[in-house]
Amino acid sequence: METTTLHPIPTREWEETPPDASADLMQRAREAFDVWRRKSIDERLSYLRTLRHLIVDRMDEGMAIISQDTGKPKVEALTSDILTVLDAIGHAEKRAKHALKPRKVRTPISLIGKRSVVTYQPRGVVLVISPWNYPFQLSVIPVIEALAAGNTVILKPSEVTPRVGAWIASLFREAGFPEGVVQVAIGEKELGARLIEEHPDYIFFTGSVQTGKIIQQEAAKRLIPTTLELGGKDPMIVFADANLNRAIKGAVWGALTNYGQVCMSVERIYVEEPIYDTFVEALKREVARLRSNGSDETDLGTMTTEQQKEIVRRQVEDAVANGAKLVSGIHPRDWPESGDLRIQPIILTGVDTRSAVMREETFGPVICVLPFRDESEAIRAANDSVYGLSASVWTNDIEKARRVAQSLETGSVVINDVVLSIANPYLPFGGVKESGIGRYHGDEGYRIFCHEKSLLIDRGWLPSEVHWFPYQNKLIPFRTLVANLYGRKRSFFRFIQSYLTLLATSLRKSGSKRG
Repeated sequence: METTTLHPIPTREWEETPPDASADLMQRAREAFDVWRRKSIDERLSYLRTLRHLIVDRMDEGMAIISQDTGKPKVEALTSDILTVLDAIGHAEKRAKHALKPRKVRTPISLIGKRSVVTYQPRGVVLVISPWNYPFQLSVIPVIEALAAGNTVILKPSEVTPRVGAWIASLFREAGFPEGVVQVAIGEKELGARLIEEHPDYIFFTGSVQTGKIIQQEAAKRLIPTTLELGGKDPMIVFADANLNRAIKGAVWGALTNYGQVCMSVERIYVEEPIYDTFVEALKREVARLRSNGSDETDLGTMTTEQQKEIVRRQVEDAVANGAKLVSGIHPRDWPESGDLRIQPIILTGVDTRSAVMREETFGPVICVLPFRDESEAIRAANDSVYGLSASVWTNDIEKARRVAQSLETGSVVINDVVLSIANPYLPFGGVKESGIGRYHGDEGYRIFCHEKSLLIDRGWLPSEVHWFPYQNKLIPFRTLVANLYGRKRSFFRFIQSYLTLLATSLRKSGSKRG
């Protein structure tokens, strides 16, 4: 593959937020909340509509900034970061009002005469802490959902991609959001910790399992509710009857988009034995076709940080030392020196399932391919992980695909495709096991940023209720009521008869004087 070195951009186009400013940020957010929460959903959506138009107008600028900060190709900056945010805003414009409107629910007949309604009330100040791999998408989408629900937001983007954070701040300013409704705080981990200490009303975190556990512990001390979108070790299961050419192309894109720095990257590929050798050879050829030339039309970008490159190095060295065969790519001992973040994609076979590259999230351009004998073995292998974010199943037998999908311990499954469930704003997204807590996207994406408030409504026409004091002469009618409502021999007539007896008793007692 042809390679060139990307030159870092030295300019500093942002200002860091000192940790000591956390209290002021929280105070401004709380003051703004009193105003923002009173705006109608239509008013809030009008701001988001302006933001959508502005993102499109500044799309080329955004692509360049995202590509510079992350090392990803501009095509991926556009399709995976910018387009998904635009889709999310479009979803909010179509669905937020419906998702957040008061919802009438059934009332049991034992509470006859009453009406039950669920309303959604914004929580207050939402702290969004976002990662560097998709610094625009994974920052702005939870902000959008929280804003639509009536909250104010403090966004702490990754310190690794500060230009993107500064660009996000400029977009919300230019879109005319009221002062304090959206604040972007750029800084190191200490800033995030101080913001948590200021007791936001909700925390939405996307990042590593290690950091997520720390945030959950700190949130628990303050009883702050959270959503945690954490890591993944996504399996891809390829059956012998799959469209092989499509599966190969899907595997390469799913493993190497954003240079493998995706929580939903294809990191473990399980291929049915009859096509295993053919699959590996075709995979090698497809990877070799990829361009890595630093142009606007490049297929591959780079690693984003030296630290992440070292994690990949450690895992690959460990795998090879424990018997894995490196069938494509370069052994880490021959990688470029520190400072060059471009490495050739690696394909490993014969990997020990106990090795780090199979147990830990890799987050880099490494593909592990293993054979399986039958469906049950594939399911066991795919589920053999502390992670459970996403997975994909490849077969022409859709019923088999559905069956396997239901057996996989993941938050989402894609059939004959990869990764894309997160790109559908109508689908709830999140993981199980150590891949996280909670869901966003879909109608749930707005509701997680709300308190559900239950309303039980009575018009207040009657002077008394059947279950109120006094209890005199009520035990037998109540017993008859319960037996005929839920017993083996139910009788609606006898239930009504018992209820009317209780009602008459209550009305009579409420009209009499008690000593």
